[in-house]
Amino acid sequence: MSQIRNIVILTGAGISAESGIDTFRGGGGLWEQHRVEDVATPEAFARDPNLVHRFYDMRRAAIQERLPNAAHFALAELDAQWRGDLLIVTQNVDDLHERGGASRVLHMHGEHLKAWCTSCDIRSPWRGPLVNRPPCPVCQARTLRPDVVWFGEMPYQMERIYGALRQADLFVSIGTSGAVYPAAGFVQSARDLGMQTLELNLERSQGSHWFHETRLGPASEVVPAWVAEMLGG
Repeated sequence: MSQIRNIVILTGAGISAESGIDTFRGGGGLWEQHRVEDVATPEAFARDPNLVHRFYDMRRAAIQERLPNAAHFALAELDAQWRGDLLIVTQNVDDLHERGGASRVLHMHGEHLKAWCTSCDIRSPWRGPLVNRPPCPVCQARTLRPDVVWFGEMPYQMERIYGALRQADLFVSIGTSGAVYPAAGFVQSARDLGMQTLELNLERSQGSHWFHETRLGPASEVVPAWVAEMLGG
């Protein structure tokens, strides 16, 4: 690890679960007797926008009541002190990395606390409900939707992510299942590029065999320990 300068970190639901944020498929994969996939596609939104808005309004409200945990604070400390390039790519749509103090964060699946106007293509900070069709703060059109990447849509800023991977010396995956692509393929890209790879997880992911090293345990324990090691603590 002494030769590491540039780091890409991928975080998933496991890092926020200890803050009380349910994983996307929690509760058996059902919400009000609907499969979560049925409230997380463009087709679902076109078919029943009220249902989709209720689902995301509930989750948007819930995350605002949660707090960052020790893993978020540890990554923020690494972000603040690491001299090389560092990018925290998160699959999570909560804002706990930012509230924990991290700034070099990329939300590849969007953010609950933003609304996207499909009329003027502007994304605005948003904390309230959308089910009542509020006007866009910019163009006043009542065409806001959650700024969240749905099944069948392309994740955000993929070119920037792959650019960071090409420059990295270390790829770290934290709290991910290894089941959702394209994020699940990042470790394979990292191995192909010849960098070191590390998995920090509660249990081995589906892609665990791709990593040079896996450390198992709660994120609030294994992440601070790893950050302390990286910072020489």
